[in-house]
Amino acid sequence: MSGFFGVASRKDCVLDLFFGVDYHSHLGTRRAGMAVHGKNGFNRAIHNIQNAPFRTKFEHDIEEFEGNLGIGCISDNEAQPLLVNSHLGSFAISTVGRINNLESLKALCFNKGTSHFLEMSSGEINPTELVAALINHKQSIVEGLTYVQDIIEGSMSIMILTNGGIYVARDKVGRTPVIIGQKDDGYCATFESSAFLNLGYHHYRDLGPGEIDFITPEWVEVIKKPGEEMHICSFLWVYYGYPTSTYEGVNVECMRNRCGDLLAKHDMNDGIHIDSVAGVPDSGIAHAVGYSNSSKIPFSRPFIKYTPTWPRSFMPTSQKQRNMIAKMKLIPVQELIEDKNLLLIDDSIVRGTQLGETTQFLYDSGAKEVHVRPACPPIMFGCKYLNFSRSSSEMDLITRRVIADLEEGNEISEELLQEYADPNSEKYAAMCEEIRRRSNFTSLRFHRLDDMVESIGLPKCKLCTYCFDGKEK
Repeated sequence: MSGFFGVASRKDCVLDLFFGVDYHSHLGTRRAGMAVHGKNGFNRAIHNIQNAPFRTKFEHDIEEFEGNLGIGCISDNEAQPLLVNSHLGSFAISTVGRINNLESLKALCFNKGTSHFLEMSSGEINPTELVAALINHKQSIVEGLTYVQDIIEGSMSIMILTNGGIYVARDKVGRTPVIIGQKDDGYCATFESSAFLNLGYHHYRDLGPGEIDFITPEWVEVIKKPGEEMHICSFLWVYYGYPTSTYEGVNVECMRNRCGDLLAKHDMNDGIHIDSVAGVPDSGIAHAVGYSNSSKIPFSRPFIKYTPTWPRSFMPTSQKQRNMIAKMKLIPVQELIEDKNLLLIDDSIVRGTQLGETTQFLYDSGAKEVHVRPACPPIMFGCKYLNFSRSSSEMDLITRRVIADLEEGNEISEELLQEYADPNSEKYAAMCEEIRRRSNFTSLRFHRLDDMVESIGLPKCKLCTYCFDGKEK
Protein backbone atom coordinates (compact mmCIF):
# COMPACT_ATOMS: atom_id res chain seq x y z
CA MET A 1 0.00 0.00 0.00
CA SER A 2 0.88 3.67 0.02
CA GLY A 3 -0.46 6.79 1.68
CA PHE A 4 -0.17 10.49 0.92
CA PHE A 5 -0.69 13.86 2.56
CA GLY A 6 -0.81 17.39 1.17
CA VAL A 7 -0.99 20.88 2.70
CA ALA A 8 -1.99 24.30 1.36
CA SER A 9 -1.38 26.89 4.08
CA ARG A 10 -1.12 30.66 4.46
CA LYS A 11 1.87 29.95 6.70
CA ASP A 12 4.89 27.70 6.28
CA CYS A 13 3.53 24.18 5.79
CA VAL A 14 6.67 22.09 6.32
CA LEU A 15 6.01 20.81 9.85
CA ASP A 16 2.36 20.00 9.10
CA LEU A 17 3.51 18.13 6.00
CA PHE A 18 6.25 16.27 7.88
CA PHE A 19 3.96 15.02 10.65
CA GLY A 20 1.05 14.37 8.28
CA VAL A 21 3.18 12.10 6.10
CA ASP A 22 4.71 10.42 9.16
CA TYR A 23 1.21 9.44 10.31
CA HIS A 24 1.01 7.26 7.17
CA SER A 25 4.04 5.14 8.10
CA HIS A 26 1.90 2.03 8.67
CA LEU A 27 0.97 2.04 4.96
CA GLY A 28 4.45 1.71 3.48
CA THR A 29 7.87 0.40 4.38
CA ARG A 30 10.27 1.09 1.53
CA ARG A 31 10.23 4.67 0.16
CA ALA A 32 9.09 8.08 1.38
CA GLY A 33 9.27 11.59 0.00
CA MET A 34 8.19 15.19 0.41
CA ALA A 35 7.97 18.06 -2.08
CA VAL A 36 7.40 21.69 -1.11
CA HIS A 37 6.84 24.85 -3.12
CA GLY A 38 7.96 28.20 -1.73
CA LYS A 39 9.61 31.45 -2.75
CA ASN A 40 12.57 29.56 -4.23
CA GLY A 41 10.38 27.17 -6.24
CA PHE A 42 10.19 23.41 -5.69
CA ASN A 43 12.26 21.49 -3.17
CA ARG A 44 12.04 17.71 -2.93
CA ALA A 45 13.58 14.87 -0.92
CA ILE A 46 13.12 11.09 -1.22
CA HIS A 47 14.64 8.53 1.15
CA ASN A 48 14.77 4.78 1.62
CA ILE A 49 12.97 3.95 4.89
CA GLN A 50 13.51 0.18 4.95
CA ASN A 51 15.97 0.36 7.84
CA ALA A 52 14.88 3.54 9.63
CA PRO A 53 11.57 5.27 10.33
CA PHE A 54 10.36 8.18 8.22
CA ARG A 55 10.97 10.87 10.82
CA THR A 56 14.67 10.06 11.28
CA LYS A 57 15.32 10.19 7.54
CA PHE A 58 13.63 13.56 7.03
CA GLU A 59 14.46 15.48 10.20
CA HIS A 60 17.35 17.26 8.45
CA ASP A 61 15.33 18.02 5.31
CA ILE A 62 12.65 19.92 7.19
CA GLU A 63 15.29 22.37 8.44
CA GLU A 64 16.08 23.28 4.82
CA PHE A 65 12.54 23.18 3.37
CA GLU A 66 10.29 26.24 3.25
CA GLY A 67 7.00 26.92 1.54
CA ASN A 68 3.25 27.10 1.99
CA LEU A 69 2.33 24.26 -0.40
CA GLY A 70 3.51 20.67 -0.12
CA ILE A 71 2.75 16.98 -0.72
CA GLY A 72 4.35 13.82 0.61
CA CYS A 73 4.04 10.06 0.39
CA ILE A 74 4.90 6.81 2.15
CA SER A 75 5.20 3.91 -0.29
CA ASP A 76 5.84 0.18 -0.37
CA ASN A 77 7.17 0.39 -3.90
CA GLU A 78 8.16 3.39 -5.98
CA ALA A 79 10.06 6.54 -5.08
CA GLN A 80 7.80 9.61 -5.07
CA PRO A 81 6.78 12.46 -5.25
CA LEU A 82 8.31 13.01 -8.69
CA LEU A 83 9.17 16.45 -10.06
CA VAL A 84 7.97 17.00 -13.64
CA ASN A 85 8.62 19.78 -16.15
CA SER A 86 6.35 19.68 -19.20
CA HIS A 87 4.12 21.78 -21.46
CA LEU A 88 1.72 21.89 -18.49
CA GLY A 89 4.41 23.59 -16.39
CA SER A 90 6.38 22.31 -13.42
CA PHE A 91 4.65 20.16 -10.85
CA ALA A 92 5.24 17.42 -8.28
CA ILE A 93 3.11 14.28 -8.37
CA SER A 94 2.34 11.46 -5.94
CA THR A 95 -0.02 8.51 -6.38
CA VAL A 96 -1.74 5.73 -4.43
CA GLY A 97 -3.05 2.71 -6.31
CA ARG A 98 -2.27 -0.01 -8.79
CA ILE A 99 -2.05 -0.14 -12.60
CA ASN A 100 -2.92 -3.54 -14.08
CA ASN A 101 -2.51 -2.47 -17.71
CA LEU A 102 0.88 -0.83 -17.20
CA GLU A 103 2.52 -2.48 -20.23
CA SER A 104 -0.16 -1.39 -22.68
CA LEU A 105 -0.13 2.15 -21.27
CA LYS A 106 3.65 2.24 -21.57
CA ALA A 107 3.32 1.28 -25.22
CA LEU A 108 0.69 3.97 -25.68
CA CYS A 109 3.10 6.56 -24.28
CA PHE A 110 5.86 5.43 -26.66
CA ASN A 111 3.45 5.69 -29.58
CA LYS A 112 2.61 9.24 -28.57
CA GLY A 113 6.24 10.32 -28.47
CA THR A 114 7.53 9.47 -25.00
CA SER A 115 11.17 8.53 -25.55
CA HIS A 116 11.91 6.61 -22.38
CA PHE A 117 11.03 5.82 -18.77
CA LEU A 118 13.53 5.41 -15.97
CA GLU A 119 13.66 1.90 -14.53
CA MET A 120 13.46 1.24 -10.80
CA SER A 121 15.85 -1.20 -9.13
CA SER A 122 13.25 -3.93 -9.71
CA GLY A 123 13.56 -3.41 -13.47
CA GLU A 124 10.00 -2.07 -13.71
CA ILE A 125 9.05 1.50 -14.52
CA ASN A 126 7.73 3.81 -11.84
CA PRO A 127 3.91 3.85 -12.07
CA THR A 128 3.85 7.45 -10.85
CA GLU A 129 6.10 8.45 -13.74
CA LEU A 130 3.73 6.68 -16.14
CA VAL A 131 0.77 8.58 -14.67
CA ALA A 132 2.63 11.87 -15.17
CA ALA A 133 3.35 10.94 -18.80
CA LEU A 134 -0.33 10.15 -19.41
CA ILE A 135 -1.45 13.44 -17.86
CA ASN A 136 0.92 15.24 -20.20
CA HIS A 137 -0.93 13.83 -23.21
CA LYS A 138 -3.63 16.44 -22.54
CA GLN A 139 -3.73 20.22 -22.64
CA SER A 140 -4.48 20.78 -18.96
CA ILE A 141 -3.87 18.98 -15.69
CA VAL A 142 -7.61 18.50 -15.13
CA GLU A 143 -8.06 16.97 -18.58
CA GLY A 144 -5.06 14.76 -17.87
CA LEU A 145 -6.38 13.59 -14.50
CA THR A 146 -9.77 12.73 -16.02
CA TYR A 147 -8.03 10.88 -18.87
CA VAL A 148 -5.92 8.86 -16.43
CA GLN A 149 -8.96 7.84 -14.39
CA ASP A 150 -10.68 6.59 -17.54
CA ILE A 151 -7.74 4.71 -19.06
CA ILE A 152 -6.16 2.98 -16.04
CA GLU A 153 -7.29 -0.53 -15.13
CA GLY A 154 -6.98 -0.90 -11.36
CA SER A 155 -7.19 2.19 -9.21
CA MET A 156 -5.33 5.46 -8.93
CA SER A 157 -5.66 8.39 -6.52
CA ILE A 158 -3.39 11.32 -7.33
CA MET A 159 -1.97 14.50 -5.78
CA ILE A 160 -0.33 17.15 -7.98
CA LEU A 161 1.51 20.08 -6.44
CA THR A 162 1.70 23.23 -8.58
CA ASN A 163 2.93 26.74 -7.78
CA GLY A 164 -0.67 27.83 -7.16
CA GLY A 165 -2.20 24.94 -5.26
CA ILE A 166 -2.74 21.20 -5.09
CA TYR A 167 -4.89 19.07 -7.39
CA VAL A 168 -6.34 16.05 -5.58
CA ALA A 169 -8.11 13.26 -7.47
CA ARG A 170 -9.74 10.23 -5.85
CA ASP A 171 -9.71 7.00 -7.88
CA LYS A 172 -12.64 6.47 -10.20
CA VAL A 173 -14.76 4.25 -7.94
CA GLY A 174 -13.29 5.38 -4.62
CA ARG A 175 -11.45 2.20 -3.63
CA THR A 176 -9.16 4.29 -1.42
CA PRO A 177 -10.16 7.36 0.60
CA VAL A 178 -9.17 10.99 0.09
CA ILE A 179 -10.19 13.27 2.93
CA ILE A 180 -9.86 17.04 3.31
CA GLY A 181 -9.17 18.75 6.64
CA GLN A 182 -9.48 22.45 7.45
CA LYS A 183 -8.07 24.89 9.98
CA ASP A 184 -7.71 28.66 10.15
CA ASP A 185 -4.43 28.66 8.21
CA GLY A 186 -5.61 26.52 5.29
CA TYR A 187 -6.41 22.98 4.21
CA CYS A 188 -4.89 19.53 3.99
CA ALA A 189 -5.71 16.40 1.98
CA THR A 190 -4.96 12.92 3.27
CA PHE A 191 -5.47 9.17 2.94
CA GLU A 192 -5.79 8.74 6.74
CA SER A 193 -8.21 11.11 8.47
CA SER A 194 -6.36 10.61 11.77
CA ALA A 195 -3.21 12.13 10.22
CA PHE A 196 -4.49 15.68 10.69
CA LEU A 197 -6.19 15.49 14.10
CA ASN A 198 -3.15 16.45 16.19
CA LEU A 199 -2.21 19.15 13.68
CA GLY A 200 -5.28 21.25 14.47
CA TYR A 201 -7.37 20.39 11.42
CA HIS A 202 -10.97 19.24 11.58
CA HIS A 203 -12.83 17.14 9.04
CA TYR A 204 -13.98 19.26 6.12
CA ARG A 205 -15.29 16.54 3.81
CA ASP A 206 -14.46 13.34 1.91
CA LEU A 207 -13.89 13.43 -1.82
CA GLY A 208 -16.37 11.30 -3.73
CA PRO A 209 -15.40 8.62 -6.26
CA GLY A 210 -13.57 10.13 -9.23
CA GLU A 211 -13.80 13.64 -7.80
CA ILE A 212 -11.08 16.18 -8.58
CA ASP A 213 -10.53 19.18 -6.28
CA PHE A 214 -8.11 22.09 -6.36
CA ILE A 215 -6.88 23.14 -2.92
CA THR A 216 -5.38 26.52 -2.05
CA PRO A 217 -4.76 28.13 1.34
CA GLU A 218 -8.01 30.09 0.91
CA TRP A 219 -10.48 27.64 -0.61
CA VAL A 220 -11.25 24.18 -1.95
CA GLU A 221 -12.74 24.14 -5.45
CA VAL A 222 -14.51 21.11 -6.91
CA ILE A 223 -13.14 20.82 -10.45
CA LYS A 224 -14.85 17.54 -11.35
CA LYS A 225 -17.92 16.34 -9.50
CA PRO A 226 -17.92 12.83 -8.01
CA GLY A 227 -19.49 9.85 -9.72
CA GLU A 228 -22.32 7.79 -8.27
CA GLU A 229 -20.54 4.42 -8.22
CA MET A 230 -18.34 3.67 -5.20
CA HIS A 231 -16.52 0.48 -4.22
CA ILE A 232 -14.30 1.40 -1.28
CA CYS A 233 -12.00 -1.39 -0.08
CA SER A 234 -13.60 -3.28 2.82
CA PHE A 235 -10.15 -4.43 4.00
CA LEU A 236 -9.46 -0.83 5.04
CA TRP A 237 -11.54 -1.38 8.16
CA VAL A 238 -10.53 -4.99 8.75
CA TYR A 239 -6.79 -4.51 8.61
CA TYR A 240 -4.68 -1.79 7.04
CA GLY A 241 -6.60 1.35 8.04
CA TYR A 242 -5.38 3.03 11.22
CA PRO A 243 -7.77 2.53 14.21
CA THR A 244 -8.29 6.26 14.76
CA SER A 245 -9.25 6.92 11.14
CA THR A 246 -12.75 7.31 9.75
CA TYR A 247 -13.73 6.59 6.14
CA GLU A 248 -17.14 7.43 4.69
CA GLY A 249 -18.26 8.26 8.23
CA VAL A 250 -17.28 4.85 9.66
CA ASN A 251 -14.50 4.71 12.26
CA VAL A 252 -12.05 1.80 12.02
CA GLU A 253 -11.87 1.00 15.75
CA CYS A 254 -15.67 1.05 16.13
CA MET A 255 -16.08 -1.22 13.09
CA ARG A 256 -13.62 -3.71 14.58
CA ASN A 257 -15.51 -3.71 17.87
CA ARG A 258 -18.75 -4.47 16.01
CA CYS A 259 -16.98 -7.22 14.11
CA GLY A 260 -15.92 -8.90 17.36
CA ASP A 261 -19.44 -8.55 18.72
CA LEU A 262 -20.90 -10.43 15.74
CA LEU A 263 -18.21 -13.13 15.96
CA ALA A 264 -19.14 -13.67 19.60
CA LYS A 265 -22.85 -13.93 18.82
CA HIS A 266 -22.16 -16.82 16.43
CA ASP A 267 -20.24 -18.63 19.20
CA MET A 268 -22.91 -18.18 21.88
CA ASN A 269 -24.38 -21.70 21.70
CA ASP A 270 -21.24 -23.66 20.85
CA GLY A 271 -20.64 -24.84 24.41
CA ILE A 272 -16.89 -24.21 24.11
CA HIS A 273 -15.21 -23.17 27.36
CA ILE A 274 -12.89 -20.21 26.82
CA ASP A 275 -10.76 -18.71 29.60
CA SER A 276 -9.82 -15.52 27.77
CA VAL A 277 -10.01 -13.72 24.43
CA ALA A 278 -6.93 -12.20 22.80
CA GLY A 279 -6.26 -10.22 19.67
CA VAL A 280 -3.20 -10.92 17.57
CA PRO A 281 -1.50 -7.53 17.90
CA ASP A 282 -2.10 -4.97 16.76
CA SER A 283 -4.93 -5.14 14.24
CA GLY A 284 -6.75 -8.00 15.99
CA ILE A 285 -7.00 -6.29 19.37
CA ALA A 286 -10.08 -4.14 18.70
CA HIS A 287 -11.92 -7.16 17.25
CA ALA A 288 -11.04 -9.10 20.42
CA VAL A 289 -12.26 -6.29 22.67
CA GLY A 290 -15.61 -6.35 20.85
CA TYR A 291 -15.80 -10.14 21.25
CA SER A 292 -14.96 -9.90 24.95
CA ASN A 293 -17.49 -7.14 25.65
CA SER A 294 -20.24 -9.12 23.92
CA SER A 295 -19.42 -12.58 25.31
CA LYS A 296 -18.37 -11.41 28.81
CA ILE A 297 -15.27 -13.60 28.44
CA PRO A 298 -12.24 -11.74 29.85
CA PHE A 299 -9.90 -10.02 27.42
CA SER A 300 -6.21 -10.72 27.99
CA ARG A 301 -2.84 -10.20 26.34
CA PRO A 302 -1.09 -13.59 26.53
CA PHE A 303 1.67 -12.26 24.31
CA ILE A 304 3.02 -8.76 23.86
CA LYS A 305 4.45 -7.39 20.64
CA TYR A 306 7.98 -6.03 20.89
CA THR A 307 8.07 -3.21 18.35
CA PRO A 308 11.08 -0.91 18.93
CA THR A 309 13.15 -2.51 16.16
CA TRP A 310 10.61 -4.22 13.87
CA PRO A 311 7.25 -2.45 14.02
CA ARG A 312 5.80 -4.48 11.12
CA SER A 313 6.33 -8.16 10.34
CA PHE A 314 6.36 -7.68 6.55
CA MET A 315 9.03 -4.99 6.33
CA PRO A 316 11.74 -7.18 4.77
CA THR A 317 11.33 -8.30 1.18
CA SER A 318 12.01 -11.93 2.04
CA GLN A 319 8.97 -13.92 3.21
CA LYS A 320 11.32 -16.07 5.30
CA GLN A 321 12.58 -12.99 7.14
CA ARG A 322 9.05 -11.69 7.66
CA ASN A 323 7.96 -15.00 9.17
CA MET A 324 10.97 -15.02 11.48
CA ILE A 325 10.37 -11.44 12.63
CA ALA A 326 6.67 -12.15 13.24
CA LYS A 327 7.72 -14.99 15.51
CA MET A 328 10.49 -13.14 17.32
CA LYS A 329 8.51 -10.04 18.20
CA LEU A 330 5.72 -11.84 20.13
CA ILE A 331 6.86 -12.40 23.71
CA PRO A 332 4.68 -14.69 25.87
CA VAL A 333 3.17 -13.99 29.27
CA GLN A 334 3.41 -17.50 30.71
CA GLU A 335 0.92 -16.92 33.51
CA LEU A 336 -1.82 -15.99 31.01
CA ILE A 337 -1.20 -18.99 28.76
CA GLU A 338 -0.42 -22.05 30.85
CA ASP A 339 -3.37 -24.47 31.21
CA LYS A 340 -5.68 -21.97 29.49
CA ASN A 341 -8.23 -22.32 26.70
CA LEU A 342 -7.54 -19.28 24.52
CA LEU A 343 -9.53 -17.71 21.72
CA LEU A 344 -7.48 -15.69 19.25
CA ILE A 345 -8.79 -13.11 16.81
CA ASP A 346 -6.49 -12.16 13.96
CA ASP A 347 -7.46 -9.67 11.27
CA SER A 348 -7.16 -12.34 8.56
CA ILE A 349 -5.51 -15.56 7.46
CA VAL A 350 -3.61 -14.99 4.21
CA ARG A 351 -0.75 -17.44 3.72
CA GLY A 352 -1.47 -19.27 6.97
CA THR A 353 2.16 -19.40 8.09
CA GLN A 354 2.33 -16.81 10.85
CA LEU A 355 -0.86 -17.67 12.73
CA GLY A 356 0.02 -21.35 12.66
CA GLU A 357 3.40 -20.59 14.19
CA THR A 358 1.76 -18.31 16.79
CA THR A 359 -0.60 -21.14 17.74
CA GLN A 360 2.28 -23.58 18.16
CA PHE A 361 4.10 -20.99 20.23
CA LEU A 362 1.06 -20.85 22.56
CA TYR A 363 0.95 -24.64 22.85
CA ASP A 364 4.67 -24.68 23.61
CA SER A 365 3.98 -22.09 26.32
CA GLY A 366 1.42 -24.38 27.98
CA ALA A 367 -1.93 -23.53 26.37
CA LYS A 368 -4.49 -26.36 26.43
CA GLU A 369 -6.63 -25.15 23.51
CA VAL A 370 -6.32 -22.41 20.89
CA HIS A 371 -9.52 -21.40 19.11
CA VAL A 372 -9.21 -19.02 16.16
CA ARG A 373 -11.71 -16.49 14.79
CA PRO A 374 -10.39 -14.48 11.80
CA ALA A 375 -12.05 -11.08 11.54
CA CYS A 376 -12.84 -11.43 7.84
CA PRO A 377 -13.99 -14.21 5.50
CA PRO A 378 -11.45 -16.54 3.87
CA ILE A 379 -9.34 -14.61 1.35
CA MET A 380 -9.98 -16.48 -1.90
CA PHE A 381 -8.69 -14.07 -4.55
CA GLY A 382 -5.59 -11.90 -4.76
CA CYS A 383 -6.40 -8.18 -4.73
CA LYS A 384 -6.32 -6.74 -8.26
CA TYR A 385 -7.09 -3.15 -7.33
CA LEU A 386 -4.61 -2.17 -4.59
CA ASN A 387 -1.08 -3.12 -3.59
CA PHE A 388 -1.87 -4.10 -0.01
CA SER A 389 -0.42 -7.61 -0.46
CA ARG A 390 2.95 -8.71 -1.82
CA SER A 391 1.65 -12.10 -2.89
CA SER A 392 2.88 -12.86 -6.39
CA SER A 393 0.48 -15.76 -6.94
CA GLU A 394 -2.95 -16.75 -5.70
CA MET A 395 -1.35 -20.04 -4.69
CA ASP A 396 0.33 -18.05 -1.91
CA LEU A 397 -3.13 -18.01 -0.29
CA ILE A 398 -3.74 -20.92 2.06
CA THR A 399 -7.31 -21.19 0.77
CA ARG A 400 -6.17 -21.80 -2.79
CA ARG A 401 -3.54 -24.37 -1.77
CA VAL A 402 -6.10 -26.23 0.30
CA ILE A 403 -8.67 -26.15 -2.51
CA ALA A 404 -6.09 -27.47 -4.98
CA ASP A 405 -5.35 -30.38 -2.63
CA LEU A 406 -9.01 -31.12 -1.93
CA GLU A 407 -9.82 -31.15 -5.64
CA GLU A 408 -6.85 -33.47 -6.38
CA GLY A 409 -5.92 -32.07 -9.77
CA ASN A 410 -9.44 -31.15 -10.95
CA GLU A 411 -9.83 -27.88 -12.83
CA ILE A 412 -10.35 -25.00 -10.40
CA SER A 413 -13.06 -23.04 -12.21
CA GLU A 414 -14.63 -19.77 -11.14
CA GLU A 415 -17.85 -21.64 -10.41
CA LEU A 416 -15.99 -24.02 -8.12
CA LEU A 417 -14.31 -21.15 -6.28
CA GLN A 418 -17.69 -19.53 -5.74
CA GLU A 419 -18.88 -22.73 -4.11
CA TYR A 420 -15.88 -22.72 -1.77
CA ALA A 421 -16.59 -19.05 -0.95
CA ASP A 422 -20.19 -19.84 0.08
CA PRO A 423 -20.22 -20.19 3.90
CA ASN A 424 -23.29 -22.42 3.70
CA SER A 425 -21.70 -25.01 1.37
CA GLU A 426 -20.11 -28.35 2.20
CA LYS A 427 -17.00 -27.39 0.25
CA TYR A 428 -16.56 -24.26 2.39
CA ALA A 429 -16.82 -26.41 5.53
CA ALA A 430 -14.27 -28.88 4.15
CA MET A 431 -11.85 -26.07 3.28
CA CYS A 432 -12.15 -24.53 6.75
CA GLU A 433 -11.65 -27.87 8.44
CA GLU A 434 -8.49 -28.53 6.41
CA ILE A 435 -7.11 -25.08 7.27
CA ARG A 436 -7.88 -25.79 10.94
CA ARG A 437 -6.16 -29.17 10.78
CA ARG A 438 -3.03 -27.86 9.05
CA SER A 439 -2.69 -24.95 11.46
CA ASN A 440 -3.46 -27.10 14.55
CA PHE A 441 -6.26 -24.83 15.79
CA THR A 442 -8.67 -26.38 18.27
CA SER A 443 -11.51 -24.76 16.34
CA LEU A 444 -11.79 -22.28 13.46
CA ARG A 445 -14.64 -20.03 12.40
CA PHE A 446 -14.22 -17.23 9.87
CA HIS A 447 -16.23 -14.03 9.94
CA ARG A 448 -19.08 -14.25 7.45
CA LEU A 449 -19.14 -11.76 4.58
CA ASP A 450 -22.65 -10.56 5.40
CA ASP A 451 -21.59 -9.97 9.02
CA MET A 452 -18.46 -8.11 7.91
CA VAL A 453 -20.58 -5.83 5.72
CA GLU A 454 -22.93 -5.27 8.66
CA SER A 455 -19.93 -4.44 10.86
CA ILE A 456 -18.88 -1.72 8.42
CA GLY A 457 -22.40 -0.38 8.09
CA LEU A 458 -22.28 0.66 4.42
CA PRO A 459 -24.38 -1.01 1.69
CA LYS A 460 -22.52 -3.94 0.12
CA CYS A 461 -22.86 -2.29 -3.29
CA LYS A 462 -20.63 0.53 -1.97
CA LEU A 463 -17.86 -1.87 -0.86
CA CYS A 464 -15.20 -3.81 -2.73
CA THR A 465 -15.24 -7.40 -1.45
CA TYR A 466 -13.38 -8.95 -4.40
CA CYS A 467 -10.75 -10.77 -2.32
CA PHE A 468 -13.51 -12.62 -0.48
CA ASP A 469 -16.10 -13.33 -3.18
CA GLY A 470 -14.28 -12.68 -6.49
CA LYS A 471 -17.04 -10.39 -7.70
CA GLU A 472 -15.72 -7.56 -9.84
CA LYS A 473 -17.43 -4.21 -9.63
